[in-house]
Amino acid sequence: MTGGLLDTSRELDIFLASVEKKAYCHAEFATKQPEEALDIVQETMLAFASRYADKPKGDWPALFHRILQNQIRDWYRRSTVRSKWRSWFGGDADEHQHQLQNQPAKASVEPLKQLSASDIGEGLVNALKQLPDRQQQAFLLRVWEGFSVKETAEAMSCSDGSVKTHLSRANARMKELLEDY
Repeated sequence: MTGGLLDTSRELDIFLASVEKKAYCHAEFATKQPEEALDIVQETMLAFASRYADKPKGDWPALFHRILQNQIRDWYRRSTVRSKWRSWFGGDADEHQHQLQNQPAKASVEPLKQLSASDIGEGLVNALKQLPDRQQQAFLLRVWEGFSVKETAEAMSCSDGSVKTHLSRANARMKELLEDY
């Protein structure tokens, strides 16, 4: 019995390690804030491990991405509420700008990294960031993660038809945005 728990724990660790980087990219594309993306991925992993570790392994990818998308949606809701409170109670934009100006400068980027950043990968990332949320989700889950239409629909909490529509629109927009490449 103990061996079964250790095996499940080990499989869970392997699964979470395999989805960690892509989940972070999903969250960063959605929030455009690296720190917030890290928090979202951590919350997603904790929720997944505590609630769904006992589910069949084949169900894990769709369940994980469903939790991730829900965490991103929750982040948007919280951000909207926070921004309303700030505007109502005198959240001064100049004050925030002053705080940002006092932050230390980021370390300079090595020349080789600058050259590699100018390739098509950067264009692809920028194009992905310009997609509306649902199109971005459908594109990332279907194209990047390789999910089926049904798995994507389950992860996005929508119908198969909605997934197809969002993906079609995302593909058209990506083609338009990447035309120069």
